[in-house]
Amino acid sequence: MLKIREAIVVEGRYDKNKLSQMVDAVIVETSGFAVFKDGERLSLLRALAEKRGIIVLTDADGAGFVIRNYLRGAIPAGQVKHAYIPDIYGKERRKRAPGKEGKLGVEGMRPEVLEEALRRAGATFEDTKPCETSRVRSGRAVTKTDLFLAGLSGGPDSAARRQALLKKLGLPEHMTTNAMLEALNVFCTFEEFEAATAEESD
Repeated sequence: MLKIREAIVVEGRYDKNKLSQMVDAVIVETSGFAVFKDGERLSLLRALAEKRGIIVLTDADGAGFVIRNYLRGAIPAGQVKHAYIPDIYGKERRKRAPGKEGKLGVEGMRPEVLEEALRRAGATFEDTKPCETSRVRSGRAVTKTDLFLAGLSGGPDSAARRQALLKKLGLPEHMTTNAMLEALNVFCTFEEFEAATAEESD
């Protein structure tokens, strides 16, 4: 059982059930889009974010990103970390048919995939050595200029290049350029970014 300091925010009860089998942490549901009109739940999330920080772990589909972006704007940036699951196509066991976009949600992910997503987000794993909690970032950050120079923004085929890079890094396709930049600076060093984009242009 992984003990995590931050509260983890998921969309629904099946996501919560899945995580509770592997993580010892406060897990809060948004109940899908209901959080948009639920002032009490938003107040709870803000209080948790201020006290211990939160990690947003939504599905990789469009709906998940709507919820994620809402929370991104409703809670101070320094109190929120974002964990992303990869685009994996399939169907959860309990469902008769795949979701609208055909992707597995949080509940359909293998435990090791969820653990990796939480580690990459910088989750604070308690009862572990400091070096095991998350990868330490140092050195030069990736900037918007770097994205432009790598052909990931401002060019005719930038969107396709971004999609290819996101796929290579195991990140979901719905990320905006700004969200991708934020994720890059959490998940990889500048040198790793350079190497990944160099391979794309070969």
